[in-house]
Amino acid sequence: MESERTHAPWSYGAVLYEMNLRQQTPEGTLRAAAERLEGLRAMGVDAVWLMPVYPIGEVNRKGSLGSYYAVRDYEAVNPEFGTAEDFDAFVGRAHALGMKVLLDWVANHTSRDARWLREKPADWYERDAAGEPLVPNGWDDTAKLDYGNRAVWQGQIDAMRFWLEKHGIDGFRCDMAMLVPIAFWQEVRRQLGRVRPDLFLLAEAEEPYLFDGAFDACYTWELHHLMNDVARQDKRVTAIRDYLYADRQRYPRSAIRLMFTSNHDENSWNGSEFRRMGAAAEIMAVLTFVLEKGMPLIYTGQEVGYDHAFRFFDRDPLPATAPNGHTAFYRRLAALKHTNPALAAGERGGETIEIRNNAEDCLMTFVREVAGNRVVAIMNLSPYTIRVDYQTGIYAGAYRDGFTGERFDLPGHVEGEMAGWSYRILTSDPDRKP
Repeated sequence: MESERTHAPWSYGAVLYEMNLRQQTPEGTLRAAAERLEGLRAMGVDAVWLMPVYPIGEVNRKGSLGSYYAVRDYEAVNPEFGTAEDFDAFVGRAHALGMKVLLDWVANHTSRDARWLREKPADWYERDAAGEPLVPNGWDDTAKLDYGNRAVWQGQIDAMRFWLEKHGIDGFRCDMAMLVPIAFWQEVRRQLGRVRPDLFLLAEAEEPYLFDGAFDACYTWELHHLMNDVARQDKRVTAIRDYLYADRQRYPRSAIRLMFTSNHDENSWNGSEFRRMGAAAEIMAVLTFVLEKGMPLIYTGQEVGYDHAFRFFDRDPLPATAPNGHTAFYRRLAALKHTNPALAAGERGGETIEIRNNAEDCLMTFVREVAGNRVVAIMNLSPYTIRVDYQTGIYAGAYRDGFTGERFDLPGHVEGEMAGWSYRILTSDPDRKP
């Protein structure tokens, strides 16, 4: 495995937003979604991941509009969302605001009526005894591409290059990246890295080998499910602590890990973060912003606290997007991330240093520190009011509240009660020595 790699400079402190175009606005178009970018930027979003914008297949189509992930044409824009000119205007607006754009890429399969099925040789697809394209993973609206054929590799890379060169995007979120060979993704990195040296690649997978000369970032599905379990008290916070230490051994220190309380899969199939996490939803969101290696994700609707599972194959738009308390919450979290180098992702951020405490099945107390910047997290990841008792040692001193900016003196010995699901994030005070 490649031990270390550097990433696009913007990515280390970035907050990522997943945009479900179909549901983002009443119109469900790129043109309407572009009007939302300024508000997202003001909230602190640095990059927008667009769910697939390509035309969707009609054979075995799911629901009224089909699955984003049944791609009919890799080099076109779905008329449902607008035109290629609308896409360019969206990217241009994002770039003018200082935001990056990642495009969802579906490499494993196409729709069952894709252009490639008509235009490319039969051996571009895996086929059954009757010569029909195989259906991957039970997704009967899709057809499995054959990665035993190197022509498929080049066809994919050429199509990805089209979006980089013609439309100016900044990278890709790669759907089900573990279903195609790592050697393919390494070739993507080699060829497209020459087009965009700062190309950013995010894998929807978490196999450690994906960082061998290919990806910048990958998902943290295991952590996400542990957060759901802890929120339900099926597991205690010790499970998250064990995960963090094991994770540090599995991945290179430079690996960026996407952390989230929701995304399009979780929301549509398992419900909103409020349904899955209940009263723990807020503290779990904070956790995604303060854990080491993490790049936090905000999914469509979370910025206004929309407690709803979007229909995946039909129009089901956000009813309102006026800023509210949830918007302010994420704005504070983004500012915390941006102003504290200790919270950077990958190798640039500080490692987690635990402060031992008397209630480690409920309480996480830890420090991240780099280049004179220090963040202290005190988090009761349980529904119980607990009596806390711990020594802060060398970390005692002068801080500011990470959200309010109020000055706060952290004593050498902390005792007292802490309410369930409560937290405090402290940052080093530049005006006073800690």
